[in-house]
Amino acid sequence: MNIHEYQGKSILKAYGVDIQEGYVAETPDQAKMVAGELKSKLGADVFVIKAQIHAGGRGKGGGVKLARSVDEAGEVAGKILGMQLVTPQTGPAGKRVNKVLVACDVYYKGESDPREFYVSILLNRDTSSYEIVYSPEGGTDIEEVAANNPERIFREPVDPSAGLQEFQTRKIAFNLGLEGRALLNMQKFLRGIYEAFTGTNAMLLEINPVLKTSDDRILAVDSKVILDDNALFRHPELAEMRDLSEENPYEVEAGRQNLNFIKLDGNVGCMVNGAGLAMATMDLIKLSGGEPANFLDVGGGASPATVEAGFRLILKDPNVKAILINIFGGIVRCDRVAKGVVEAYRAVGEIKVPIVVRLQGTNAEEAKEIIDKSGLKVFSAVTFSDAAERVKELLAASAG
Repeated sequence: MNIHEYQGKSILKAYGVDIQEGYVAETPDQAKMVAGELKSKLGADVFVIKAQIHAGGRGKGGGVKLARSVDEAGEVAGKILGMQLVTPQTGPAGKRVNKVLVACDVYYKGESDPREFYVSILLNRDTSSYEIVYSPEGGTDIEEVAANNPERIFREPVDPSAGLQEFQTRKIAFNLGLEGRALLNMQKFLRGIYEAFTGTNAMLLEINPVLKTSDDRILAVDSKVILDDNALFRHPELAEMRDLSEENPYEVEAGRQNLNFIKLDGNVGCMVNGAGLAMATMDLIKLSGGEPANFLDVGGGASPATVEAGFRLILKDPNVKAILINIFGGIVRCDRVAKGVVEAYRAVGEIKVPIVVRLQGTNAEEAKEIIDKSGLKVFSAVTFSDAAERVKELLAASAG
């Protein structure tokens, strides 16, 4: 589960990590009020207004602006709120900005060369360990650093059973070129973000940039946190941070129906039971000359209600020209799935796109008979090649 920058910073602060202070606002008036509060409590006179969307590269898209007064903070927020922000991570459609973070500017006046670092912690599944990835070249162009100067990207594996050790924090601080008070503060910073990462069961915690000020403070100026959905039952307070407006509406609806669904950009909808078979089915669609419109795993116990919910999700996509249902009847009988397909077809109403159904396994012959005798615009297939050929024919017919 992705969360916003301001939410990630609130987690970091709770674990004792120094952050760029700020508060979220949803209107220009709220932004002005927040700026006034930051000025009153912290003496801030310059503010950073940051669009809050689940994507990086906001500054390059015009989603991060400076405001040099309380009134200007409201004006700048008004220009950012409601904009369709396009960044390298949003795609050409961009994302609508519904919230902004109004934060203190932490770059000191007259400081010509502030030092920025990149630090992230992630789970390395290959080594069954955590890994701290860091670089002395932090900032907006970290991707270019990784591509052009990979030697400037360092990695420090951390054994989860032992935790982050003191010698490791010291090594990281040395590699970042720090010494004295700044080195000690960086060690404290690293311990804090590691505790935040493990304490929240995060999959990724990324801070870019980490700022060293001229008086040797170490601050998290940004934050990107991805939480493990499977661990949210342990953290109900974190589960409440979910922002459904930032997620694909198809996938939100699928979650409500307990379906494993990922929206893609193709023209053939697919409904399958089992992730492995789903991947093979997507390959099948590609081989037939089509492009998968989605990944949809209805699970091993597909019922008429599950199939109907899957149909409705797929049919919401106007790009879908055909639907391929590929079910292996192991736990669930094929004839039961076939009845579910027919019932779901009738419950959904008029379906204008052709449907190919391949059922293999327990009672597959009975299932084929049910499909063939349904009188509906549903085509049965027995083998993978049959299904591929049928999909190919249907796509050619729709193109013609």
